[in-house]
Amino acid sequence: MAERRVIAHVDMDAFYVSVELMRRPDLRGLPVVVAGTGPRAVVTTASYEARKFGVFSATPAERARRLCPGAIFIKPDFEAYRAKSKEVMEVLRTHIDRVEVVGLDEAYLDLAGIDRPKAAARLVKAAVREKTGLVCSIGIGPNKLVAKVASDADKPDGFCVLSQDMARERFAEASPGLIPGIGPRTVERLDALEIRTLAELADAPEHALTATFGGRSGPYLRALARFEDDREVTTHRPTKSESRETTFDYDLNGIDALQPVLDRLSGQLCETLVRRRHRGRTIGIKVRLNDFSTHTRARTLAEPTNDLETVRSVATELLREFDPPKPVRLIGVRVAGLDEPHDQRGTRSPGQLELAL
Repeated sequence: MAERRVIAHVDMDAFYVSVELMRRPDLRGLPVVVAGTGPRAVVTTASYEARKFGVFSATPAERARRLCPGAIFIKPDFEAYRAKSKEVMEVLRTHIDRVEVVGLDEAYLDLAGIDRPKAAARLVKAAVREKTGLVCSIGIGPNKLVAKVASDADKPDGFCVLSQDMARERFAEASPGLIPGIGPRTVERLDALEIRTLAELADAPEHALTATFGGRSGPYLRALARFEDDREVTTHRPTKSESRETTFDYDLNGIDALQPVLDRLSGQLCETLVRRRHRGRTIGIKVRLNDFSTHTRARTLAEPTNDLETVRSVATELLREFDPPKPVRLIGVRVAGLDEPHDQRGTRSPGQLELAL
């Protein structure tokens, strides 16, 4: 059975302004606008207090000054924004294996295979705030488009989970311009066809859209209105590990209670590794106790593997050697060092603590 797609979109709230407010906390609660100073300068981003006056990204700076005379204007500092963005993305990669960075302030996360994806996303959201001091909004859906729109639905500090049908229902009366990629000019052309909502676009006759927008763009626009999207989360650097973990509703005591869960997670993990043709030499476990302390153990094999019996056997040995001294609230299993050349590795002793899941 095909693995169900679960994708999250992480969008930092008023990112550039938020970075500036960390340096200028005295400006919190005030209308702050990050914009250049030239005659054709546009707003990079604006605080939510400034947005109430109609000041948004890409608003001409001169117009922004007229709309909000009391705003505090700050010249952009992209070096600082890039540095903070790097911190944010490292937090995401610490928690999620597959991260697609699409800008300084946003990224997609592949949550497929994670036993409790919503819980994992909430942990990411909390970790971003704790580690960077910044706030993000997260949308979760079955594809990138739903996740992207969901992340914007409840800003700021939002957390929104939508299925494709839920997205269609929630945004049925919204303008087609809500969808990324449908710009003002396309909205005008749709308006000329008396198509003014996403529901109308989703139900529009294909021949009418094709006649106006062409044989490819017409059907594509209707597919967008139906929140159809088959794009995968793609990383620009090789995936170095895969993991599966789960948080229990109630703490579990003892290896006998944990073993069936570890077996199930190992099976899910190896199924993914085989499908993606990945193998790794380092097998690890993660155990979080009821006092929230997290413990990892790992072992490196002589040859890379994606064999279920091998992974399950090593993971079980690591669990028994650790022998959790307290009730357990989370357990995970990981295979790391995927497809790395053997000559790039050193020899590690059995049971060596090597990685944090």
